Amino acid sequence: MRRDPLLWAAVAAYWVLFFWLGSLRYALHRNFVDLGIFAQTTVSAFGCFCNPVEGSHWAYHFSPVLYLAGALMHLWRSPLTLIALQALAGALTAPPVYDILARRTDRHTARMGALVVLLYPPLAGAIFNDFHENGLAAAAVAWLLWAFDARRPVLTVVFLALTLAIKEDQALFVFIAAVAGALAYRNDPLRVRLCMLGGATAAVCFAVFFAVIQPQAAHLAAPGWAPSRFYAWTSADWHALFPRGVLDRLGFIALAFLPLWFLPFRTPAALVIIAPIAEVLASRMSTTYTTGSHYAGAWAGWVLYAFAAGAAALWRQSPRRAHVALYACVALCVLEFAIANPLHPGFFLRGDRRAGAALDAFIAALPSGISLATQEEAYTHMAAMDPNVTVLPEDSHTPLRVCYVLTDTAFPASARLVESAPLVAKLAHDGTAVTERVAGPITLYKLRTGCR
Repeated sequence: MRRDPLLWAAVAAYWVLFFWLGSLRYALHRNFVDLGIFAQTTVSAFGCFCNPVEGSHWAYHFSPVLYLAGALMHLWRSPLTLIALQALAGALTAPPVYDILARRTDRHTARMGALVVLLYPPLAGAIFNDFHENGLAAAAVAWLLWAFDARRPVLTVVFLALTLAIKEDQALFVFIAAVAGALAYRNDPLRVRLCMLGGATAAVCFAVFFAVIQPQAAHLAAPGWAPSRFYAWTSADWHALFPRGVLDRLGFIALAFLPLWFLPFRTPAALVIIAPIAEVLASRMSTTYTTGSHYAGAWAGWVLYAFAAGAAALWRQSPRRAHVALYACVALCVLEFAIANPLHPGFFLRGDRRAGAALDAFIAALPSGISLATQEEAYTHMAAMDPNVTVLPEDSHTPLRVCYVLTDTAFPASARLVESAPLVAKLAHDGTAVTERVAGPITLYKLRTGCR
């Protein structure tokens, strides 16, 4: 792996490309709320580990890996740091797949496998999305399985810790994979011990988070575990499942596995992808099984490991058939970008630069540390520097506990601007909010009540 400059040139190119794309999206104010949430969480990682939207992030997810992001944010306090980190994680998903194939096949096959990873649309969609813990998962999982496959115990432990530090669902996936691995490699004492260590550690992390950390962080303000809403099926959800919901999920399966020519299912390694895929398919909300969302990061590493195992198995049968299959994968990845691009460049990479520049100038003139609620276009550009800025609520019933409200109608498609419009209109109508400053489509309101 270290001796193939072409591989590392491709990895570097991927990193640069996705950092540039992410930076362009950020400059155009096309990010959603998540980027602001994680900017505030990582900046405060060595303090409250919190943000005004969620409160403590521990109430939502077990993500110690954000301390790493927080350390980087202290070096460069900008959301661009998170964009660069996620782009790097995406790029580093390819080398372990390359090496798994290189140890079983030839260099050409390994290079083709790495190329498929770098062209894999669901991975690209997760990396281009707003920063999220899931954006780091694919690389961590791929390196963990590479280290285990290569019988490298120290590195296995290192990448095990990194994987478990990303999000609580990875602990469940690791536990299931460890049980399967212990059975599959029952005649290999080293791998059995690694599986026992991995399974036990994963079980402890999972139990400690849900029994101790999450309840303590949530307190009384956020009872329960917020992500459980994805699985709170109602009668309406069950009615929507047939046939539309089933067809949507079949479409997801096609978008996820057709670009890999269904190679992940050619070997018993496919067992490790069952739980990650089931997690997203069992959700009542289509967001989780949309290839352009960050949820793809939760399962992509497991799927790409199974892809490497499947390609190697096919190569043992016939190198020529393996090469044909990998060329087909490359073509199908390109085709998926052409007909179902998870990056959605028509929206995320287009925008009014003048509107963005005007909003940035308005933000720059605001007092430091201002207590303010605003839409996502402004929130994502203020969050890293101001712990008091938050997003406007999704409904008109949530009270505002800030001093100011900022809206910018130059971004009419803004979700929070549209959702909060009745609330802002009500506050202005009854005199609770008075206009403080207007600059074209940008309005700053000052609240008479609720200011903190």
